This record gives sequence, structure tokens and C-alpha cells, in this order.
Amino acid sequence: MKIADLGDIRLHYKDEGPKDGPVVVFANSLGTDLRLWDSVLPHLPKGLRLIRYDKRGHGLSDCPDAPYSMGTLVRDVESLLDYLAVKDCIFVGLSIGGMIAQGLAVKRLDLMRAMVLSNTGAKIGTREMWQDRIEAVKAGGIEALSDSILERWFAPAFRETPAFTAWRNMLIRQPKEGYIGCSAAIAGTDFITPTSGLRLPTLAIAGSEDGSTPPDLVAETAALIPGSRFEIIRRAGHLPCVEQPEAYATLLTTFLSEIGHI
Repeated sequence: MKIADLGDIRLHYKDEGPKDGPVVVFANSLGTDLRLWDSVLPHLPKGLRLIRYDKRGHGLSDCPDAPYSMGTLVRDVESLLDYLAVKDCIFVGLSIGGMIAQGLAVKRLDLMRAMVLSNTGAKIGTREMWQDRIEAVKAGGIEALSDSILERWFAPAFRETPAFTAWRNMLIRQPKEGYIGCSAAIAGTDFITPTSGLRLPTLAIAGSEDGSTPPDLVAETAALIPGSRFEIIRRAGHLPCVEQPEAYATLLTTFLSEIGHI
């Protein structure tokens, strides 16, 4: 286990593969840790340097008091990539991770040469919706909302498998303070205007059964960036990298090849 001491935050991360290989960075969704990508990585080409991390309030990273801002979450990964001397990475962000990707691209394009916006949007939901969720978690914990969250996360067939139990446990054992903190960051974020000014290769991925960021929202976000490509993974919800890891890895590998990253 590796911890990066970045001054105001200590983040847990994994840095795998050759240090001189083309870099791919992964950022997770709300309520998950870096294990989100476990099933995808074995299907990617050899020789890549693969970096994953737990954002603040998640996994084995520090969990400061809520609320957090999106600017803080962007600064965290910016500091991590500087700490690891990373430049010109492909940044893969899912859900809030995709919002972090957009913020980082606007702020530090020198760190990224392309991005994958997975199951995300330039704006997700409304401030009022997120505030209602925050109040519900404060009152009853994450478990009180877990059934509705998991219905949006996974297609019905996956919810009948033994593997579903692990993801439910990951969610309900998530630190409440970290969940609330990151929910506040999403509530305060509207990247429609800054994202529309981005000019970098972009792949957008949606899950056909996603109840959190439906395909139309992902497609609308992709349309903000000229030349971006939009793909739907069938029979998958909000976390297609879990339900359809081979299909996800195929899309990612094709994109890496098309832009000359491999």
C-alpha cells in the first residue's frame, strides 16, 4: 500500500506497470475505492503504467470533515500527479471521477493528453437533490439509501449475482463524512461552460441501464467537446467497468490505440 503525503491530504494510490510506460490514470465514483477497476486492468495491453487512487474521504485515503469542493478534489489529483512526475496521461474518470477529469483538463492540460468520461456529466443532478441526499445520509447513514443507490449502479441481472454483495458492502462501509463531502462537491459543480471550451481527444462511455447518469446525459456532455466519441455498453448500469469489464477494456484499448498512446 502506498500513501502520498501531499501536505494537506494523504492519498492512497497504486502505481503499477513500468515507470516509463504510457500512463493511464483512473478516478473512481462516489462511494467506491480504487478496486473499482480491478476487473478491467487485466484486459488492458501490457506495458502501460496504471495509476489508481482513493479520493479524499474514500478507501484508505484521509477523510477530512465535510464539505469538500470540486476544486479541492481536482487539486488533490493534480498534486498526486505532480508527486508522481506524471505528464501526458490518459485520464479515465467515472461519475464524480469524470467531473474531476473535466476540472483537471481545464486547469492543467499539461498533465493530460486525452480523457475518458465514463458515466458522468458536466453537471449531475441539482443542488437540491444532492442536499436532500446529504440530509438523508446524515440522518440514517448510507445504508438507508443503499437500495436505491444500488438499483442505479447495477443492472437487474448483476444484482442477483454473489459479486453484488461485495459492492453493497463497499458502499455501506464507505465513511459517511467522505460520502457527504463528495456529494457536496458534485452539488456545487456545473462544468458546462468550461468543458465546452476543451479541445482534447475524448471518449465518453455510458451504461444502457445507468440510473445515475443516463446515456442521454453522458451524450450531452460528450457533445460539448468537438470530435469526442460516445459509446454505450449494453446490459450495464452506472459501473460498466464492474459489470462488463472486457467490453470496457476493449473500448479503452481501442481509444488508446487511435490516439497513439499505445
